[in-house]
Amino acid sequence: MAIWSLLRFTVITQTVLADGRTCIPDWTSVPDNSLAKPFSPFCRFVIQRRIDGSIDFSRDWDSYKSGFGFLAQEFWLGNDKLSYLTNQNKYQLMIEMTLSNGSFIRVSYDNFRISDEFSNFKFVSLGQFSGRTDVITMCPYNMVYRNCSISCQRTCGAPEMCQAGVCNEAEACVCSDGYFMKESDCVPQEQCGCYDQRDKQLFQSESGSYVNLNCSRKGVCTDGQITWDEAYACSPNAVCDDRDNITQCYCTGGYRGDGENCTRPPKDCQEIYDDESRTTVFQRRLDGTVDFYLGWDSYKEGFGDLDHEFWLGNDKLSTLTSQKRYEIRIDMVNRDGTPYYAKFDNFRMNDESDKYRLSQLGTYSGTADSRSNPDGYALRYHLNYRFTTKDNDNDGYSSNCAVPYHGAWWYHSCTYSNLNGDYHASRGAESSPHWDYLPGNYFNIKYTEMKLRPF
Repeated sequence: MAIWSLLRFTVITQTVLADGRTCIPDWTSVPDNSLAKPFSPFCRFVIQRRIDGSIDFSRDWDSYKSGFGFLAQEFWLGNDKLSYLTNQNKYQLMIEMTLSNGSFIRVSYDNFRISDEFSNFKFVSLGQFSGRTDVITMCPYNMVYRNCSISCQRTCGAPEMCQAGVCNEAEACVCSDGYFMKESDCVPQEQCGCYDQRDKQLFQSESGSYVNLNCSRKGVCTDGQITWDEAYACSPNAVCDDRDNITQCYCTGGYRGDGENCTRPPKDCQEIYDDESRTTVFQRRLDGTVDFYLGWDSYKEGFGDLDHEFWLGNDKLSTLTSQKRYEIRIDMVNRDGTPYYAKFDNFRMNDESDKYRLSQLGTYSGTADSRSNPDGYALRYHLNYRFTTKDNDNDGYSSNCAVPYHGAWWYHSCTYSNLNGDYHASRGAESSPHWDYLPGNYFNIKYTEMKLRPF
């Protein structure tokens, strides 16, 4: 909004005297008892004036009703007086404004009237406009119209410097004092993020943490203040680098981790689970002693006991199945003690950037599909769907399937198999471990083992 050195509102009516002269006296006061009699002797009334900001205009209803300020300087005449006045006669409203550079603007409306307090001083009429407004500059939110010679426009990215080229004319819209440019908006400093005085770098509070340019310390930004961890350092198997505008330690040479700690993932299944059959078991359930209703990080890293019930970990699974072609075999025993198996000659799961999507599933064989044209539909239904946990919803349904099915899986909308479901669910519950189209009872499966082998 433009900055005015003078702002005045005046209401005018034409009163012709007996000798034919027009009365337009400069009247800037109205007696306190003016509501007791008509205003007919007076024809010009200044109803508002602002000059230097000496009067606070952020006031309550009663103040605006009665009026406030000093009539010879800054004031508001009062809504009671203004309502009474504009309902006595037809009044013209004139608004006179002087910009900080001395430019004068006058606009007027030929029929101005407001209602009384019963109608909350409603703006009833304004009339026809006349005047010149092409020199009025409307500034965006948190910006002011200011003389460029005394303005210093600062940005979130360089809060210590005045930016050149912001003012190309005598006056322009710039951020208010205490505000900084962030892209196209003016924001208070705490919304800029945190500014590293040593490295002259800005980082955002919502980004979580920030690593300085040589990866010698890591900071966390909270309310514009940085808390530094001076012990931050790169692993011997990592390098300090800037990737996608994020500086930090990055693991190298096939190692994985956060840069501070880097470990080499297995190259093949034998490095995880080595026996004569070269088979890698990645899931087993047999008595319900391990809780499988866990969150994203648990399924990412793995949990349980490799000699008992466990999930190997989605990071390991995605790494393994991206190295070469693997087949998957799933062994199950239903609640009646009958064994079944399903085998697919290709299985691949993508990495975390794709939410561990089940991206490949080959030809089916086995005893776990009772349909006339078996294809292992209980798992094939989930092909090309991402992994979902109770705290990370990536399924194709309108709500999180992991919650009602009490598990974690490559849910579609929602499931035809759910081998990580609630082992202790009631008989026939869909939240139990199940595999649709088993020839026998397919809810409350009592034993499952999922394993991989190079094809």
